[in-house]
Amino acid sequence: MARHLITSALPYINGIKHLGNMVGSMLPADVYSRYLRQRGHDVLYICATDEHGTPAELAAKEQGLPVDVFCAQAHDAQKAVYDGFALAFDYFGRSSSQQNREITQHFARKLNENGFIEERAIRQVYSPADGRFLPDRYVEGTCPHCGYDKARGDQCENCTRVLDPTDLINPRSAISGSTDLEVRETKHLFLLQSKLENEVREWVAKHDKDWPQLASSIAHKWLTEGLHDRAITRDLDWGVPVPADTWPELAAEGKVFYVWFDAPIEYIGATKEWADQNPENRDWKSWWYEAEDVRYTEFMAKDNVPFHTVMFPATELGIREPWKMVDYVKAFNWLTYYGGKFSTSQKRGVFTDQALEILPADYWRYFLIANAPESDDSSFTWEHFTATVNKDLADTLGNFVNRVLSFSRKRFGDAVPEGGTPGEAETRLGEQIAELLAEYEGHMETLQFRKAAAALRALWSAGNSYLEEKAPWLEIKTDKDAAALTLRTAMNLIHLYAVVSEPLIPATAKAMREAFALTDDTAAWVTAAEAKSLSFVPAGTAFTVPPVLFAKLTEEDLAAYKERFGGDEG
Repeated sequence: MARHLITSALPYINGIKHLGNMVGSMLPADVYSRYLRQRGHDVLYICATDEHGTPAELAAKEQGLPVDVFCAQAHDAQKAVYDGFALAFDYFGRSSSQQNREITQHFARKLNENGFIEERAIRQVYSPADGRFLPDRYVEGTCPHCGYDKARGDQCENCTRVLDPTDLINPRSAISGSTDLEVRETKHLFLLQSKLENEVREWVAKHDKDWPQLASSIAHKWLTEGLHDRAITRDLDWGVPVPADTWPELAAEGKVFYVWFDAPIEYIGATKEWADQNPENRDWKSWWYEAEDVRYTEFMAKDNVPFHTVMFPATELGIREPWKMVDYVKAFNWLTYYGGKFSTSQKRGVFTDQALEILPADYWRYFLIANAPESDDSSFTWEHFTATVNKDLADTLGNFVNRVLSFSRKRFGDAVPEGGTPGEAETRLGEQIAELLAEYEGHMETLQFRKAAAALRALWSAGNSYLEEKAPWLEIKTDKDAAALTLRTAMNLIHLYAVVSEPLIPATAKAMREAFALTDDTAAWVTAAEAKSLSFVPAGTAFTVPPVLFAKLTEEDLAAYKERFGGDEG
């Protein structure tokens, strides 16, 4: 089996992220990683906080902290939230690590040796009020393309167009707010993407038939517009420094690499961080260097796609070393909040720490995956969230588990009941479950998350349909063995649900699995034959009734959520 390397977009260090950020990268990557592990694959899931650039400096300034202290605290705060969401990273690193610094500087040196970096004098925005050059994100103004009046100097958050600070209309300093800005000459390093354009174009073309349309269309849009040489250094105090052995003048001036140059390299850096923690048992380089047996999948929202399908590939191609390049880019559209964009900077929408204050992670994990913005944008509303929780989680899955186990304990005691021989209904059920399981697996293999959630929901529904057909509450009145068979079969469904639901709702899956006292329960997945036979939990096995898996949300809950977060157009 191939080894699977999985990465998700690096969350910026400047604050806790919203649900749109979660569903657009880290959560689906976690679901896929969990699924692959259960199927027996060797998986490495890597992520990290993106700590360089102006967002970190501005956020630290706002809190009155040194930037390194701010980043350390913010990293721990973000990691705590991701732990709360049960994201099973193999390693969650930091782009400010020494490992990333060393590898980023190595990449820059190799690009320079190969003729793909050039030092150029450019005219850059300078703020006399601040006494410094202003990097792109330190300049704010009106986007010339869409008119958004809070656009940053590197990219418009509204229309996603990449910008230069001098493109902005009515620019102002993000530090002091001063509009008294000048343009002065300074020197920076440029990555000569124009010289690598044809190589990038050929590389992207190889993936046209494999990548989702969203990812390939964005890559081709950039290539159609042409790759331009891009400055990869900035005037900041915080970042990977330009190496003095290669560019002594720029190093003396304190230049650091642009965050979008070093951030993708942090995937490699974080893998080395992971390995350095246990060097005797972990080989980081085999995952990235001459790694022909590795399948590399990236997860990200559409605003990150250009950097990972065009810009970073250009960097890797220009190094002329056999570093692993991405095989599959799973791109997502936006999750909106009542039609408006979730926004970290504008604090609009539900943020991940707030979500965990309201309800346990599995509620959010299931809803987000079931409504993942894959083919187009999807909207979060409290009405939709409440309806999904009540119908799918509380009624379809939770009620099934509670009905079966509670009724069986009441009539047969605390052990799986004996009696009865499987008949036509059980044969039909087994075939149906095997078919639905194959459908679920197919969608997971192809990273179709909404369809996978729908197939999982169909598996849960099949159990309810079987229970209604057999009606053990009626069977027990005339045929106790028949009722025992029905309940035993339903208990085996609960165990099956526990195994196959784990990628989406791991805490609930654990609770369902632990309901049965199986001493040798080592099942990682369910085969088609096992699905048809439904014989994981033999008669006589002790069981307990777990607490309510999912509480139904009331009209009062809905009203409280809307009062706290709002329910109008964003």
